[in-house]
Order: sequence, then structure tokens, then C-alpha cells
Amino acid sequence: MKNNWLQWAKELQSIAQAGLTFSTSDYDRDRYQKIRALSVEILHEYTNIDHSRIIDLFASETGYQTPKVDVRASVIIDNKILLVREKVDGKWSLPGGWADVNTSPSESIIKECREEAGANVSPKRLIALHMADRHNVTELPYTIYKIFIECDLIDYAFTENTETLDAGFFDPAKLPPLSTGRTTAEQINLCFEAKKHDKFEPVFD
Repeated sequence: MKNNWLQWAKELQSIAQAGLTFSTSDYDRDRYQKIRALSVEILHEYTNIDHSRIIDLFASETGYQTPKVDVRASVIIDNKILLVREKVDGKWSLPGGWADVNTSPSESIIKECREEAGANVSPKRLIALHMADRHNVTELPYTIYKIFIECDLIDYAFTENTETLDAGFFDPAKLPPLSTGRTTAEQINLCFEAKKHDKFEPVFD
């Protein structure tokens, strides 16, 4: 079940940020600032995260608020899929992360695979574009679009890095514990389903 308080806080923050961006009235800007402060207070009340940390993550942006973009790679060889073990929770996910500014989705996924898995890949096609709140277990205070890209493997040699502990290929029937905020079993199954078809219509939403 979705946490209504999180959805309300995100909506209040979005309204406040848009109001602070476009309003020319000092009185209205003051009201929007109070709405933003209320959204921070809701998050603090339910998460016990320090106010300053919430402001840094959630209420420090300017301009019209838009979703963040997370790219994930599907690299399948001999009916096994490449996963990386995340340092943050010790669980496994598809290689990927936040898309970088001034890079295309393909460029971002090449970089993420190289850094996290030691894999050189060639992006092939789009599998899916998911809204994370509807597919992943997450309580992050912002909307995330997740882009899944099928890639061909060029070569692979895991090296120690700052984000992942290990990398390996896994049978879909024998998946390790997943970092479900990043990758779910259903999303992995979707990657295998796409792999079966020369022509696959991307899934969205």
C-alpha cells in the first residue's frame, strides 16, 4: 500500500516549487514558502530525517519540478542476466543509476555499466520506461522515471569501485536478494521477455 503522507508531501513540494518559480507577488511567494516548509515538516515527522538533510534532498531545487531519471541496463548472456551488488544495502540490482547531465540515455548506461560492473556494452534498444512509484519499493521524496535499455556485451571484468561490491550473471529462477528500490524480479523478467523477441514494443508507465 502506498504511503499517502509521502504522496501528499511530494505534491505540496511540487506546488510550492512551481509557485516560487512563477509567482511575482511577494505575498504569494511567502505562502508558497510556507507550503514548502510544511512538506519538509511532514517528511521529518514520518521519517525522523534531519530537517537540513530533507531540505538538501527535497526542497532546495528551483524552477519547475520534473522527475529524476534512472537508467538500468539489461545484459543477458546464455539466459543469465548481469547484476551488481550495491554497497548501500548489500543487495543486487541491474547496473545503472542517475542519468548524467549532458549525456544521452545510451551514454549514461555505457558509463554506469563500465563503472559498476566493469562491463563494456553496446546499447541496443529501449525495453521500458517505468514510473518507480508504480513498480518499485521506494519512499524517496521525488518522482523517478526508470529507463531500461537492452545492451549487447562487449567484454566484462569487475573491478573494485565506490558503488558496488561485486557483479555476476544470474539465472532468472535463481536471483539473489534484490535491491527492490532499484530493480524488481518483475523488471528482470521483463528484460528476459524482451530478449526473446526481435521486435519488442517498449512498456511505459
